[in-house]
Amino acid sequence: MKPAPFAYHAPDQLDEVLALLGDHAHEVRLLAGGQSLVPMMNFRLAAPEVLVDIRRVDALRHVRREGDGTLAIGAGVRQSALLREPVVKAGWPLLTEGARHIGHPQVRSRGTVCGSLAHHDPTAELPALAVALDARMMLAAASGTREVPAREFFVSYYTAALEPGEMLLEVRFPPCPAGAGWCFKEVARRRGDFALVGVAALVEAGDDGSVSSARIVLCGVGERPFRALDAEEAVAAGASFEEAGRLVADAVRPVGSIHASAEYRRECAGVLAARALSEAWGRAGGS
Repeated sequence: MKPAPFAYHAPDQLDEVLALLGDHAHEVRLLAGGQSLVPMMNFRLAAPEVLVDIRRVDALRHVRREGDGTLAIGAGVRQSALLREPVVKAGWPLLTEGARHIGHPQVRSRGTVCGSLAHHDPTAELPALAVALDARMMLAAASGTREVPAREFFVSYYTAALEPGEMLLEVRFPPCPAGAGWCFKEVARRRGDFALVGVAALVEAGDDGSVSSARIVLCGVGERPFRALDAEEAVAAGASFEEAGRLVADAVRPVGSIHASAEYRRECAGVLAARALSEAWGRAGGS
């Protein structure tokens, strides 16, 4: 199939992008990497009247460490570029490890970090990583900007907290806790397929050599990234990683599909969580 007719704009200034996006008389969509929107248009699952291509806007292609140690990633940064950045590998290794699971190299060479976040496929890796790492979303419209924490940004399936006329301008990741161990694991039918279940884990060690805190966030088990708070508290209180995995399996409410039943996804969630915690703990220096 071919997409429905649309008007196309490719400005090179952010102000022009926001002005076009503020046209409330028409359905306007942004085009960044096109890995989700273009197939949806071809199948006529999306039929925007106006398409605004942001690939010529240099001001959106930054990956930088800010003065306060925060990592800022602009809306035009491709996933492959994120993986090449030494500053990301050094300071946010969980982000790098999880991003390696995104699709195939061809997908990562076109897809953008912010595009995946704004699209919010609940099986995608980046939304779960954003919640695990306490990211903050910088949203912009012609009328101004606002900031939304990642835990509030992902609303439901393919729905994010973006108002009409707004775009995800930048995602900001705070510095990772010093000495924290990390791990990202997922199960997919084939390498590069959408994840059936994925788990991001961060573990910190206390002065006494025990786990002082843990963060466990899953994708593929519901309408948005799932943070396993009960399992996190149990691990910090001394529970084994296997027990934490059982708590995760009890807590998630996945939906079955032709690719995997709900029971399989629930079992995977528990097993992956236990393994991810164990590996993260090893990287934190635990034994």
